[in-house]
Amino acid sequence: MSESSPAALDDKVAVRDGLDLDSAVWRRLEQGPDTVEFSFVPHTDGVTYVAMRQASDPDGLVLVFTPSEWDAFLAGIRDGEFDRPR
Repeated sequence: MSESSPAALDDKVAVRDGLDLDSAVWRRLEQGPDTVEFSFVPHTDGVTYVAMRQASDPDGLVLVFTPSEWDAFLAGIRDGEFDRPR
């Protein structure tokens, strides 16, 4: 009997087709093996989405965020939500 895991939910599947990730200008804030890169990518719907990927695997998984999701993420950073416990 083989086990299969449920497919990962991709809530941006409809958005991805309108993003030109091949022409994206990727930025990173620091160097290192765990560095992530991000890009502001315009969509054919007129919205600019934020794409994020692992710098060490540029052909791997790309996460896509709406402007409101990105704003919430940045607010969490400012509020210390992701700080390591002391």
